[in-house]
Amino acid sequence: MRFARLGLETTMSLCGYTRRCAFAAAAVLLLLANSAMADEQAVAESMADFMKGHPDCMEFSDQCSTCAVVDGKAACSTPTIACIKKPYVCTRRAGH
Repeated sequence: MRFARLGLETTMSLCGYTRRCAFAAAAVLLLLANSAMADEQAVAESMADFMKGHPDCMEFSDQCSTCAVVDGKAACSTPTIACIKKPYVCTRRAGH
């Protein structure tokens, strides 16, 4: 009987621990998702700023993907695995 009681207490204790861990993991995932969305927005803004600052640039790269300007909008390749973004660099100008 004593062992059964001990098992029940242990199970209840683990259940509370598991719930707390689940809530903590959910909070961390939520923070990471918000951070990723903010990073994507910052990248999009800096790309737009780059394009405005370099209107004659037809192709550019950030060392992760290559972009071409098509009808005034950036068409970019899929980023490479484990890349480290660098500032945008124009790789082809209009008329060249």
